[in-house]
Amino acid sequence: MSVLSILEARFNLQRINDEKFFTEWWEDLPEITDLQKQYLDRIREHFLRLIKRPPILENAVKMIVVSPLLDLAGFYDEPFLFATEESVELAIEDKGEIIRGRIDALVIQAHFWLLIIESKRASFSLLEAIPQAITYMLASPEQQKPIFGCVTSGEDFQFIKLTHPGTPTYDLSDKFTLSKRENELYQVLKILKKIGTIVS
Repeated sequence: MSVLSILEARFNLQRINDEKFFTEWWEDLPEITDLQKQYLDRIREHFLRLIKRPPILENAVKMIVVSPLLDLAGFYDEPFLFATEESVELAIEDKGEIIRGRIDALVIQAHFWLLIIESKRASFSLLEAIPQAITYMLASPEQQKPIFGCVTSGEDFQFIKLTHPGTPTYDLSDKFTLSKRENELYQVLKILKKIGTIVS
């Protein structure tokens, strides 16, 4: 049984198959400037240069890819707060079980968890990071608003949306990758900026 199947069983978590549930990753995305595109091209070049000398560890992914993206998206500025290695605990009712972990990066706005970033080293599949990110998203103290997640290996990116009221429901965006000829970091930044405008 996969970790995701276990989460679905323990928390009554359901993946929704409705295009209208998670429109934030593709609908009405903001434009980015030519200067931002140039910077994203540099981030991509830095990462592609880095992968020539494996292993690429998680901290390198955070420094070379995640941190510059969060800066460009405005998540280091007001009204956002930024936290790293945030501890979380998630108790499973009636089972006496507690899941503990540390969020790699957390963007907060007025005590609302807006965006959880889970980064893995480049050799990891995002399929391994998605259940971990969803576990942290389920632990969000604010359960009336949607929460967003992003998992990345530095090369690949995928976004998650989770809503809590009633049955916890989630869906995933398409996967974006630096393996294509075009720089899909452009799209990743647009989505991050869109998520930032939702609550600010």
